[in-house]
Parts: sequence; structure tokens; C-alpha cells
Amino acid sequence: MGVGWTVIVSIVFVLASAISCNARPITMNERIAEQSLRRQGLHTIEDRYEEYHAIVERRLRPYFQEAGLPYPPTALVLVGIKEEKLLQVYASSGGSFKLIRTFPILAASGTAGPKVHEGDRQVPEGVYGIEKLNPNSAYHLALRVEYPNKFDLEQAKIEGRTDLGGDIMIHGSDRSAGCLAMGNEAIEDLFILGAEVGAPQIKLILTPVDFRKTNVLPADTKIYPFSDELYAHIKRDLNDLPE
Repeated sequence: MGVGWTVIVSIVFVLASAISCNARPITMNERIAEQSLRRQGLHTIEDRYEEYHAIVERRLRPYFQEAGLPYPPTALVLVGIKEEKLLQVYASSGGSFKLIRTFPILAASGTAGPKVHEGDRQVPEGVYGIEKLNPNSAYHLALRVEYPNKFDLEQAKIEGRTDLGGDIMIHGSDRSAGCLAMGNEAIEDLFILGAEVGAPQIKLILTPVDFRKTNVLPADTKIYPFSDELYAHIKRDLNDLPE
């Protein structure tokens, strides 16, 4: 990767972290970076927000009304259930979280069980943040997952693993290797919701099964010495949410 492209990518991620509807006003340096992106023909989060927020609001507002929540919310919890190939969207405006929508996961490689190294084609399992919104994804739009998290790093250190992999995304399109492909309309909804609340206000739970309904894991689940502890963490966070 050349120096010029590295600078562009860095600017994209700075803006993805800093710019959202509910975030602080962007600084002069960030505005300059935004202008640089546009000169390069790249999109900013603000560009994508202006492009999609009205249509997303029309799609989502009825679901928020049905749940008795104002739109937009102030915080999100996303629950990705591997066995059911579903992504649930929970929202809050300061009170308890309520289920807003459930989207089908169109593609995700691997089996039940956590991601442990680069190239294993596994979707991670655990409780994660969303690091950034990516308005320039090769798969339309994307949310970048904060993988590896603290638990992943601790277990890797214990086991002597060093190359845990990364670049885990929730993105558009219908194909994926180690990420969650949601289709373009669904990722527009998720991206705009993320822009509304800000990436730090999004929690992501990735789980092999819905532990609120069952403790039975699929037969092909990859089990590790830390699996019991990992699934206890996931169960605890899931139990804070309605089914």
C-alpha cells in the first residue's frame, strides 16, 4: 500500500470515528480532511447520511412507533445469532432496550465457535463495540467491529496465539468471508442508525445460539478451553434484553 493511499485510508477512519449526527461538531482539521476526501472522490459519513437518512427514517419510524420509542434512539444493541442467521436490532432512548427489527444475515462463513486466528474464516463470538462507520466499503456501507476485544486478547496471550486476524465488518451485499453480509437496504438502515447514535453507543453481541432460548450448541461448534467463560459473558449480556 502506497503512502498516499495510506493517508487516504487514515483520513476515512478518522472521519468515521468523529462524525455522526449526535456527535460533537467537527473541528477545522476534520473539515479539511473531509474536503480532501471529496476531492479524492471518496464519501464521508455526512455524505452518506444526507443520501440515505430520509429513506431510512421512513422505513424505520413505524417500527419505533410500534415499540413506543422516539426516532432516532440514543443507543443500540445488535445481536447476531449464528445458528438462526439473524441480526436483531434493539434500541433505547435512555430507558430499557426494546426490539425494533430483525434482519436476516445473508452470508457469514464458518461455524459456531469463536474466531481465534487470521484466516480461519470464523465470525467472532463475544461482546464487542463498533469501532467505526465505513462510508466507502467495497460492500456498499459497513460497520467495523472492535475485534479482537479485551477477552480475545487475554485468551490469545494465555494460549500463545499472536495473529488473531481483524477487519471484521457488518456490511452490505450478500457474500462474506468472516463478516456479516446484510444486503444493501439493511446496511443502510444500520449505518444511519449508527450515525444517529454514534459508534460508541453501539454494543454488538455475537453468539452461536440464542442462549435466552437454549443452551444446546450445534454439533459442529468449535470448543476451546475458554468457551465456558466466553458463553457466560454472552449469556449475561443477552439476559438484559427481551427476546
